[in-house]
Amino acid sequence: MDLDLKGKRALITGGSRGIGLTIARTLLAEGAAVAICARDADRLEAAAAELAEHGTVVHRTCDVADPDALAALVTETADALGGLDIVVANASASVGEGPQAWADNFRTDLMSLVTLIETAAPHLERSEAAAVVAIASTSALEAGILPTANSFGAFKAAMLQHTSAQARALGPSGIRVNSVSPGPVYFEGGAWDFIKSNIPALYEGSLAGTALGRLAAPEDVANAVAFLASPAARHITGVNLTVDGGFTNRFDY
Repeated sequence: MDLDLKGKRALITGGSRGIGLTIARTLLAEGAAVAICARDADRLEAAAAELAEHGTVVHRTCDVADPDALAALVTETADALGGLDIVVANASASVGEGPQAWADNFRTDLMSLVTLIETAAPHLERSEAAAVVAIASTSALEAGILPTANSFGAFKAAMLQHTSAQARALGPSGIRVNSVSPGPVYFEGGAWDFIKSNIPALYEGSLAGTALGRLAAPEDVANAVAFLASPAARHITGVNLTVDGGFTNRFDY
């Protein structure tokens, strides 16, 4: 299937590693130009250098928890790319414990999505194929297996509500808003790589609990994002697509 992404311009937050980097690779392979951001300048430079071998890449250091910095990032990248067609909200504070984790997930996961949509909307309104994709989590859908995932799951659930509301609000402007909820995703240096090495019982139990018998690779999530962000999904908005290999024990109506 031709996703019709050639020439589209995409901004991916948290794009220097893991899922975000793989989304950038996938969109580049489909012919899009991409902008990526991250907090770690060295890792971002390395990621941008790799991606630049395959197409047009813009990169900026940014802490998405800082709304002013994020708003400036949107303006700078839109100027550099000549506009925006796709925005992927991928940056996350991940899993933690205590009041600081709640504050971090609020600012980095939820409020960065709010700011990103608000500041990108004027640019997206000028696109003929505008799309926002938020990366949520199956932790938003049912009680997680990780006892420290409380704030992470709560704000990922809030992201799902916000994307649904924004799909209704921005639809008349031609902007589609969807989300993708990955289950456990394994990649070197990621959270599930750590769990595999340090909490093997949890890793093996989670692996056994998937219907397909394997954890997701970043490519599995990136392919879902590319589809939802593309004109091939032009009549899909307000949807949450679960990519978990049957990890969650539930069904959708």
